[in-house]
Amino acid sequence: MIHLRIVAPEDVAQRALEVLDASPAVLNIVHLQGAARKPDGDLILCDVAREEASVIIGDLKELDIPRVGSIAVENIDIALSDAADEAEKAAPGLPSDAVVWEEVEQRTSENTELSVSFVLFMVLAMQIGAVGILLDQPILIVGAMVVGPEFGPLAGLCVALVERRPDFARRSLAALGVGFPAGIALACVATVLLKWTGIAPDDFVPSEHELTGFISDPDFFSFSVAFMAGVVGILSLTNAKSGALIGVLISVTTIPAASNIGVAAAYGDWSEAGGAAAQLAINLTSIVLAGVLTLFVQRRYYVARRRKHLRDPSRAAAGLPVGRSAKRAKRG
Repeated sequence: MIHLRIVAPEDVAQRALEVLDASPAVLNIVHLQGAARKPDGDLILCDVAREEASVIIGDLKELDIPRVGSIAVENIDIALSDAADEAEKAAPGLPSDAVVWEEVEQRTSENTELSVSFVLFMVLAMQIGAVGILLDQPILIVGAMVVGPEFGPLAGLCVALVERRPDFARRSLAALGVGFPAGIALACVATVLLKWTGIAPDDFVPSEHELTGFISDPDFFSFSVAFMAGVVGILSLTNAKSGALIGVLISVTTIPAASNIGVAAAYGDWSEAGGAAAQLAINLTSIVLAGVLTLFVQRRYYVARRRKHLRDPSRAAAGLPVGRSAKRAKRG
């Protein structure tokens, strides 16, 4: 179940109540007149079956509530209610498969910011990866994968491509375009310093690290694993499955491959650096491709449900056009 907290001017709040009352997937509607301040207006509380959350929020957006008021969305972990069970039965599909698109957009928006903390995580992850390569220790490679924050911008790029959001795309590309080069450059600098101080051996051959050599040896499995991980990553994002997302992070060698570019460059092994760069490019491309395809399928399902909902005669009671969205009605 999803809990909505809606603040809207009195006239808009009445129309919102018509939308909520008409849906069998909505329950526990509470209306407090004049209870809200900043912005002033009525307060409406309600619970919605997760499967119908984005459809209902879509109607509330058509009422222009985000501009004149606000809509807050919260997840309900436990709902002990026969009415809640009936509301979920009235909504087609299963709660575990439902995608709340506003939640996905908010989550990816937060993870696509080019911030100091993001760059630091990228740099530190690649430092761990570089040490793992020098010591030929897979456990450190896994640690670098978990620490790396690169999946956030990659997911943001997928959402941007599916929803045609150039602002998301620019922010995601900016984060990736700064984070990876910064991490690679500092991994190279750190390796050079380790060689200069004698901590790292001068005779180390990057191409001969037996246990971690897979991070610079791209093949079909590199593509297939990254593709499957991209699908799982997007599914975990849209369904809030954090455990599955951790599995994605430790199955794709983006961070270790980038680390290996820096290490190989420090030792002048350009063949190894090229292999690592190819591995990185294959993984990034596979993840984005898989993410876009997965989101596209999920989005098509939502669009079909939304179009069906637009034909619901109950929309007329809220002053919304039947058969098309308010936005399209204004254009027409």
